[in-house]
Amino acid sequence: MKLDVNVLRYLSKDDFRVLTAVEMGMRNHEIVPSELVERIASLKHGGTYKVLKNLLKYKLLHHDASKYDGFRLTYLGYDFLAIKTLVNRGIFTGVGRQIGVGKESDIFEVAQEDGTILAMKLHRLGRTSFRAVKSKRDYLRHRSSFSWLYLSRLAALKEFAFMKALEEHDFPVPKAIDCNRHCVIMSLVQGYPMVQVKQLQNPETIFEKIIGIVVRLAEHGLIHCDFNEFNIMIDDEEKITMIDFPQMVSVSHRNAQMYFDRDIECIFKFFRKRFNMTFHEDKGESDETEVDENSRPSFYDITKDANALDRDLEASGFTRKEQNDLDKFIEGGVEKSEDSDEDEDEESDDKEQTCESNEEENVDELKSLQLQEKKSSDGVEAEVKCDVTEKGENSEDKDDAESDEEEEEDDPELVKQLGKQRRRAMAAARGGRKSQSSRNTYKDKGGRSQNSKIHSNMSGW
Repeated sequence: MKLDVNVLRYLSKDDFRVLTAVEMGMRNHEIVPSELVERIASLKHGGTYKVLKNLLKYKLLHHDASKYDGFRLTYLGYDFLAIKTLVNRGIFTGVGRQIGVGKESDIFEVAQEDGTILAMKLHRLGRTSFRAVKSKRDYLRHRSSFSWLYLSRLAALKEFAFMKALEEHDFPVPKAIDCNRHCVIMSLVQGYPMVQVKQLQNPETIFEKIIGIVVRLAEHGLIHCDFNEFNIMIDDEEKITMIDFPQMVSVSHRNAQMYFDRDIECIFKFFRKRFNMTFHEDKGESDETEVDENSRPSFYDITKDANALDRDLEASGFTRKEQNDLDKFIEGGVEKSEDSDEDEDEESDDKEQTCESNEEENVDELKSLQLQEKKSSDGVEAEVKCDVTEKGENSEDKDDAESDEEEEEDDPELVKQLGKQRRRAMAAARGGRKSQSSRNTYKDKGGRSQNSKIHSNMSGW
């Protein structure tokens, strides 16, 4: 969707108030009901529906009435909320031309009051060209549900944090100015993407600088994961600047070596094809060709700096929680956690056993009530049936009964089998009727439920 900032001239305070109300409602609703929007906006003189109609005209909201009447923000409406906030902060005063389009972002020029030109990056996750965000990014982490607007906001916050930290450690990155929602404001890099460069005065020097940046990033505990000619800027003085940081991971990530080798291979491949560079290769006794260690860095040869950034930035693969677990392991806290896990397992086993015992008690209570009912109606015959159900399979010897009870206590599978046999004996004693019937059986037959009969008999006693 094209960003037309001229629409901002025609939006009033009430319009932004309703837009903010829809944004607040989207925290708990995929489609925000109209009544909730009106309640959150709480305009003094009413007219919420008139404002909603105006916002729909400018495509700042999307109306959905498939399940119920509601609204949701579009990316254009989310852009206007972020731009309005940054303008109120005094970050910039005007939006200029579009200077870049990516699979997950749009980049525009913005001007400050003194005429300084900055870059505004609007994250737009959810495009058809890049929708596998849940499998390729870790923005969600433990969350199961998400919206594209929320994921774009997380990506912007992550990029702003990485850019700020790398700038403090003298990495060649743009200067991070401010961030709001899915919008990141940074300094404008005066240069060109490396993919547009056809010739270089000193390609060997530039190659060494770029490889040195990758290695230095790894020493600080980070891997770019998308370090190629599209994310490397170079100016007329051949100064290198790297961009695009949301996908960065820690060197402790399970796929860290693969990402590191992929970044290195992208640089080697580009300089080999574009500038016809040849790299020294030594052939050993094997038929395979191995690149010289001096030209191709190895992931295992990198020593991580003591002031690594992956822990502070909570990069993917190394979070603060994992650091806390590591500290607990060093202090011996893991043993306590294992003991607690064993206690929880024992508690869960006890709960299962109590559930089984409660079921057996309920069956015994129902059995006794039914036997008492039979006894009151049939007299001596019910007593004979009661003896049959109580004895069951244990009618041979008392010693055998005691041994069976001991085995029954020890073996849970035997308990279940004996329970089935007891229920069969109960059914045989009642003349072939089922011991447990459906709760809704009495509705089909037009009679009273079995529980109501039991309660009536108990009240008679």
